[in-house]
Amino acid sequence: MVTRKMDVLVYSGNGSTVESVRHCLYTLRRLLSPSYAVIPVSETAILKEPWTASCALLVFPGGADLGYCRSLNGEGNRRISQYVRRGGAYLGFCAGGYYGTSKCEFEVGNKQMEVVGPRELQFYPGTCRGGAFKGFQYHSEAGARPAEVKIDQSAFKSGLVPQSLKIYYNGGGVFVDAGKFKDKGVETLATYVHPIEVEGGEAPAAVVYCKVGEGAAILTGPHPEFAAVNLDHTTRIPGYSKLVEELAAHDGPRTTFLKACLSKLGLVVGQETSVAPSLSRLHLSSGFPYLIPELLASWSGIIEKKDGEEYIKGENDTFHIEKQETRWSTTSLTKSLPDLPAQDSQASKETPADDGIIDYNAITKRLIPHECDWPGAKETPYFNHHAFCTNLRHYQQERQSEAEEFGKFLLYGEVVTSTNTMLEKNPKLLSNLPNGFTFTATTQIAGRGRGSNVWVSPAGCLIWSVCMKHPMEISNKAPVVFVQYLSAIAIVEAIHSYDKGYENLPVKLKWPNDIYALDPSKPGKKEYVKIGGILVNSSYSSGNYDLVVGIGLNTTNAAPTTSLNALLPAHLAPFTLEKLLARFLTKFETIYKSFCRTGFDRKLEELYYRHWLHSDQIVTLETEGGARAMIRGITRDWGLLRAEELGWEDRPTGKIWELQSDSNSFDFLKGLLKRKV
Repeated sequence: MVTRKMDVLVYSGNGSTVESVRHCLYTLRRLLSPSYAVIPVSETAILKEPWTASCALLVFPGGADLGYCRSLNGEGNRRISQYVRRGGAYLGFCAGGYYGTSKCEFEVGNKQMEVVGPRELQFYPGTCRGGAFKGFQYHSEAGARPAEVKIDQSAFKSGLVPQSLKIYYNGGGVFVDAGKFKDKGVETLATYVHPIEVEGGEAPAAVVYCKVGEGAAILTGPHPEFAAVNLDHTTRIPGYSKLVEELAAHDGPRTTFLKACLSKLGLVVGQETSVAPSLSRLHLSSGFPYLIPELLASWSGIIEKKDGEEYIKGENDTFHIEKQETRWSTTSLTKSLPDLPAQDSQASKETPADDGIIDYNAITKRLIPHECDWPGAKETPYFNHHAFCTNLRHYQQERQSEAEEFGKFLLYGEVVTSTNTMLEKNPKLLSNLPNGFTFTATTQIAGRGRGSNVWVSPAGCLIWSVCMKHPMEISNKAPVVFVQYLSAIAIVEAIHSYDKGYENLPVKLKWPNDIYALDPSKPGKKEYVKIGGILVNSSYSSGNYDLVVGIGLNTTNAAPTTSLNALLPAHLAPFTLEKLLARFLTKFETIYKSFCRTGFDRKLEELYYRHWLHSDQIVTLETEGGARAMIRGITRDWGLLRAEELGWEDRPTGKIWELQSDSNSFDFLKGLLKRKV
């Protein structure tokens, strides 16, 4: 199995500051999207979750590195060090830079702030000493300044890096005597131009690159991840407004330098910087448009009226219902205009100036119900509603199909936060949605995956969530845990029954709910790569489990991983998102209705095994002291993974372990079953 490393993990646990994490997420997402998922990760995840297999870069932001030590000394640092030495990459900004050295010396002689001591990671073999400039105060901008640094252009393959630039600085250190560690794989990438206020040796290093085993680390004293657009120029600190202006003038060189650093760590960085996307309107439609007014009427208990406009104020999001007869009203047009800069309105808080950090949850989502017809191509150029509805009806009319509800109501957005989050985090709305209500999108900016993972969703990735009401009364016969397995079966079945000729495409299931495909870039080698993932969220309401089944599937995209279209022989037509979504919904509904009647019976069990990767796979059980075992299947009562112990010469001993999907995961590269948090 091959897992392509797509995660950029930003530590957000004990010791980090909210502001530093926000700056990291903002800047790295702009530079690395859509090829990588840039996500925050806690100390618990570092300690317990199998993050190393999919991690392309581990980032430690600014804060206080003593907090990092308290949480991660010992096992956490062992895992980080092992990850880097085996080919991983580490990027430490300010406190994260101190943390990656062999010794930290901070504000020596200052009884209130002094921190002196060894550090376990030791990527840099010497000492980081700070602050390089005086005036630092915790949780304050009082000591901030624009630090000018000189770049060693010879350290980068690209000759486009600037000779010098000014970077935000607030408490960072100098990497003492960096020039003396060249024989240990240390390169000085940038030096402080102005005299520093601690002893740093000749040519005081502000940014260093350290070769660490098969991997590497870049450590910084200043903050090249801080963009001026996200600094508040109204902060009442003398000279702060001028600081922001100076940094803004150097924003282009700062971005170029940071791109070069990321490339030096082995990441693929595009030439263009991703612009923070704007959320699009949401289009509510049905294959039978006359049903839309009925659906809106059923929402009367949750719709609020204000100034003649209708809103649903959910727990996480607010939705403005823009009915077609009122979309071009004076009130609606006025609300669509940008606010004057001087106004301190909610709208001005929602939309940052100059493309800064956006609080997407605070933005009111605009929902358009289509009560007379489907949305046209001008309104939804990236999703053909006519093709979706036509294919849905065609598949529903197949013999043995029981499909009639799933996809009857469709919500579509070109750019959304997360289809799963917008449903699951708004239970007031969710509890009023009919069974089979489907939400799909072209682009997600905060897609969610299992555990700490985020699903990267570039154009061409089919993204959708289905709402289901699973009756509590049948939970003994049809346990809700199996819904993740049913959706996985439905995905593979949908692909294989998309049309004639697609039935042999090499697509499989990985337990418990990932979709894998044979890597077409390596013909002759039986290596599989992940092309899809499933996330099921569950809550309870009025005798039902309210489920949101969220799925992302690489379908027509060229990046970041293999897509379904890459698997097709030349004579087969490419997949289309609309037709594949319709095919999935009809398969899923038919499989689910069978499950509700007879549970996970032998027919469904055989169908699951036909598509999965694990028959007789030998694995190591981390939770059982490294015991070897052979996968035998899943239990038909609660969907537990069954593994039989192997003894001498891999002979079965008869001892069976039953493992839960929510507390274990497969590390395919090692054939290892790991405990999850």
